[in-house]
Amino acid sequence: EYGADDVTTLKKGSRVAVEPGVPCRTCTYCRSGSYNLCPDVVFLATPPVDGSLTTYLHHPADFCYEMPDHMSYEEGALLEPLSVGVQACRLSGVKAGSHVLITGAGPVGLVCLLVAKASGATRVIVSDLMQNRLEVAKKMGADAVFLSNEENLLSKLSQFAPITQTLECSGADPALVLAIRATSPGGKVVSIGRGAKPFQNIPLFEAADKEVSIMGSFRYHDTYPTALELVGTGKINLKGLVTHRFSFEEAQKAFEVAEVGKDGAIKVVIQGVGIHSKL
Repeated sequence: EYGADDVTTLKKGSRVAVEPGVPCRTCTYCRSGSYNLCPDVVFLATPPVDGSLTTYLHHPADFCYEMPDHMSYEEGALLEPLSVGVQACRLSGVKAGSHVLITGAGPVGLVCLLVAKASGATRVIVSDLMQNRLEVAKKMGADAVFLSNEENLLSKLSQFAPITQTLECSGADPALVLAIRATSPGGKVVSIGRGAKPFQNIPLFEAADKEVSIMGSFRYHDTYPTALELVGTGKINLKGLVTHRFSFEEAQKAFEVAEVGKDGAIKVVIQGVGIHSKL
């Protein structure tokens, strides 16, 4: 549905993907284009803002993106994590010829893998503590996978030098340390994952001596059109990302499975009221 008379980009019955963060549009960050940094952003499912587990959702039209007929609602929902990958790869400058290390093979790490490959990276290496996630990463196109606690991991990663970008997707201290040490001189480390600890112990001077740039990546801005086109044109296939699906009425069970990664869960989808995915 649509409500305002001045909405011209959508029509009644349009199938849309919803970008969940709506900024104030007037602050310095919004006016400069970095609306993901807006201090007054209203972001769905970020307290005190409720999420989208509802029959109807009122949302600004310019943060709703019409999907082509061949895209499923599930793919539309997955544009949100995919946008995190698009943002991180843009910030770090992943391009043709890049050698990318991704630490953490959860949903964000896996979408970073997909975007890095679509951006032209010729080597994408993934590390994680869980073997089942590494197997998924391999199926989704990783050139090499390693357990994070393998012996001599740094030495093994050196065969892929120069590692030009490392995308840290776990939020764990050891992974951030590995990211800095594995990245080649002049490379970039992007911190994407967030752990529970507010402070991290990292070898900062080692990064400085190698002129490794450390940067943060927070959510995304202006990524939904790109993410939509990547999926809509078939450049990225998201079908391997979802491991578990639940009906709207099973939402509580879905959260419980996702929280602990039960039964190898990676990405858990709760289908909308009356919605059945095409995937």
